[in-house]
Amino acid sequence: MKTEKNPNSARAKRGHSGHGIARIWAFVVEGLAVIGTLMIGVLMVIICSDIIFRNLLGASLPLVSELGALVLVMIVYLQLATTVRANRLARTEIFLPPIKRRFPKLGALIAALFNLVGAAMLGLIAWSTLRIFEKDFNSGEFIGVTGIATLPTWPFRAMILLGVTVAAIEFIVRAASNLRTSDTGADPR
Repeated sequence: MKTEKNPNSARAKRGHSGHGIARIWAFVVEGLAVIGTLMIGVLMVIICSDIIFRNLLGASLPLVSELGALVLVMIVYLQLATTVRANRLARTEIFLPPIKRRFPKLGALIAALFNLVGAAMLGLIAWSTLRIFEKDFNSGEFIGVTGIATLPTWPFRAMILLGVTVAAIEFIVRAASNLRTSDTGADPR
């Protein structure tokens, strides 16, 4: 089987480079997505266990709704950077692709602007999440019912903060890539 060294291959298009820092960054981004995927399995086990207990014992397991809500938000943010990296965010693709074909430099600049706005928005979300994390950590915030089952919320908030911060940085990486290609006129994908 032949290995393709073409820079236009699928791996190069997704931003996977052979450079050390880029490879480490790709490992971090993809690693968070793997953790998010594993958490989907954990969430499925929690929900299925709750269904079984409701049918067998007529009562719900403690923490299921609270834990499910926190895990679901955590999954979204853990997988967000990979979504940005793979260029899979939901957006209107009516104007940008024709502009990129006809005016590659302008298209790259518009894409860079989109990515910088995305980085700014996620930066604001990370900033507000940091405040929530600090409050939860310092006050010993927990979910559940005291005396039955409780869990601290700060580990979940820390993972959400990590995911949104990495996604914001990935937006900056994408914007830098767009700006580099606007200098050369090449397609940044």
